[in-house]
Amino acid sequence: MLYWLFSSFGDSFSALNVFRYITFRSGMAALTAFVIVMIFGHSFIRKIQALQFGQNIRHDGPESHLKKQGTPTMGGVLIIFGISVGTLLWSDLSNPYVWALLVITWAYGCVGFLDDYIKIVKKDPEGLASRWKFRLLVVASLFSSVLLYQAQDGITGQGHLFFPFLKDFFFEMGPWYIAFSVLTIVASSNAVNLTDGLDGLAIGPCIVNAGVFMVLCYLGGNVVFARYLQIPYVPGVGELVIFSSAMLGAGVAFLWFNSYPAQIFMGDVGALSLGGAIGALAVASKNELLLGLLGGIFVLETLSVIFQVISFKLTGKRVFRMAPLHHHFELKGWAEPKVIVRFWIISFILGIVALSTLKLR
Repeated sequence: MLYWLFSSFGDSFSALNVFRYITFRSGMAALTAFVIVMIFGHSFIRKIQALQFGQNIRHDGPESHLKKQGTPTMGGVLIIFGISVGTLLWSDLSNPYVWALLVITWAYGCVGFLDDYIKIVKKDPEGLASRWKFRLLVVASLFSSVLLYQAQDGITGQGHLFFPFLKDFFFEMGPWYIAFSVLTIVASSNAVNLTDGLDGLAIGPCIVNAGVFMVLCYLGGNVVFARYLQIPYVPGVGELVIFSSAMLGAGVAFLWFNSYPAQIFMGDVGALSLGGAIGALAVASKNELLLGLLGGIFVLETLSVIFQVISFKLTGKRVFRMAPLHHHFELKGWAEPKVIVRFWIISFILGIVALSTLKLR
């Protein structure tokens, strides 16, 4: 909105040309999202407390978590609001990638909100039935995947699955790429949701992912840098630097309230929307396989649940003391803050490794 308003006067007022630069607008988007969440954070928490929208804690989990019963949740609404305002104000709204990311964020946020509402207000610990949740997530991701696929119409990499570490090596999927995109987005969303079990645990890696995708989208959307680094050039995807920056800013501000001991949890409305957005960023920037490395924490958490279920069904024995993985370390005696910070450190290292692949092709 502000991009269109001020850049149109750039020819008359040269100082306004700064609004045409992605770097400037990304910084302003991050700042805007950060300020929005910080300003409304305390009042939002008080409102949630007044509505008695408190977290329900599993009694079969670590005993230390029982004291968190009733902690305000649905903080993801605040994150989505910050991301939306930052993106809508500072991005080029004629860019289809921007709308594809906003749609998936809003749609997944609605599914998560419905799930949280059923758990908290309706007092149903199961929340939204898994079959309906999955169907809604697939439909939303299908819509955004089609938008992303059409946005890449005419470019060399449309329908191509590129491999990190290898230059000029890809697998041509054609229209089947849409199905793969749906799988990527849904899997990313559920992986973040599984990780969101400790104070600040999920938002930390989400911030790292947002920061890395800022770089990947900027480089992939710039023809000079893309050719130099021999990575897929995706015209227009550079505008997602604004969205990624807004996600980073909103995430850092939310961490102010979500850090141990948490004043508020993001809930499914936050975890599903952030995970879906991260998956969509990977699809848009042609870094779907790299997401497996960058989001390594999310992958490990998901695999721990899968292995736990398979092992128990086949042998009657558990691989971990409890799944997801962060609970396993808690039951081994690690203090909650230690688990959180160590997972953050691992995520930060994986972010550096993911960026290093740009020169290892």
